Amino acid sequence: MMSSSQKRSEYRSLFRHNVKGRLIVDKIVMGIVLSCVIVAIIPLGSILLEVFKNGLPALSVEFLTQAPGAIGTGEGGIGPAIQGTLIIIGMSSVIGIPVGVMAGIFLSEFGGNKLGKTVRFFNDVFMEFPSIVLGIFAFLSIVLLLGHFTLWAGAFALSLIMFPIVARTTEESLKLVPLTYREAGLALGLRQWVVTFRIVLSAAKNGMITGILLAVARISGETAPLIMTVLGSSQFFAGFDSPMDALPLRVWRLSLLPYDSARLQGWGAAVVLIIIILAINIGVRYYFATKNSSKGKLFYRIMGGKRQ
Repeated sequence: MMSSSQKRSEYRSLFRHNVKGRLIVDKIVMGIVLSCVIVAIIPLGSILLEVFKNGLPALSVEFLTQAPGAIGTGEGGIGPAIQGTLIIIGMSSVIGIPVGVMAGIFLSEFGGNKLGKTVRFFNDVFMEFPSIVLGIFAFLSIVLLLGHFTLWAGAFALSLIMFPIVARTTEESLKLVPLTYREAGLALGLRQWVVTFRIVLSAAKNGMITGILLAVARISGETAPLIMTVLGSSQFFAGFDSPMDALPLRVWRLSLLPYDSARLQGWGAAVVLIIIILAINIGVRYYFATKNSSKGKLFYRIMGGKRQ
C-alpha cells in the first residue's frame, strides 16, 4: 500500500499536470459570464439613457407640483400622479407585505407537509397571473360592489401582485438560515415561534428586504390594474373612496395623445417614476444599513437583533 506521503506526492503531480488546463477553462468560463453580464446590462443601460435623455428636459418645479393642464397646451404637471403613486404604493405595501411575509414563514418553517406543498404550488401559479386579470377581479369584487372607483380597489389589486413575490423570497431567505440557529434557540428553551420571529427572521432580513423591494418595484409600474380600479384623475387626493391619478396611468394617457408636449411630459413622468423607485430602494437600504440611527435601534430591538 502507498504511504500518505506517497499519496500526497501523487496528488501534487496530478495537480501540476492539470493546473494549466483548468486555468484555461476558468478563464473561458469567466469570459462567458462577463459577456452575459454585458449583454444583460446593454439593454438596461439603453432604456435608461433613452428615458433620461427624453424626460429630463420636462422636469421643473411646476411640472412636479402642478395638476395637469388643458390637453394639448403643454401646461400643468404631474403633481397628482406623483401623490397618487406614493399613496397607492404605501397602501399596497401595508396589505401585501404582512401577508407575504407570514405566508413565507409558514412555507419555510411549517410547510413540509401536503398543505404546504399545495400552498407553495398555488403561490407560484398566482405569481404568474397576468396583472389585468387581477385588476378585473378587483373591479368585480370592490368597484362594482361599492359602485365607484376607489383607491382601496387599486391597493387590493396591487397587493395581489405583491404578496406572492414577498412570500416566495421570504421562504427562500429563511431556508438559507442554518438549521443550527433554530436548534440553538430551541436548546435554550425558546418556543418555536419565538425562535422564528426573533432569531431566524433577524438572520434572513437582508434577503427579505430584497424581495420586498423587488415587489414594490414590480407594482410601481403596473398600469392595467389601475385602469380597472382607480381610473385616474387630474385632481389631487380627495379621499380614499375617490379616483386618483398615478404615474403609470399618466404615462399611458400622455402616450396616446398626438402632441409633442404630451409626449415630452410622458417621458418626464417616466423619469420621475424611475427616480421614485430608485429613491425607495436606496432609502430602505440606507435605513437598515445605518444601525446607529434611532429608528434602526428600535427596529432591531423589536426584531430581537443584536448589535455588533
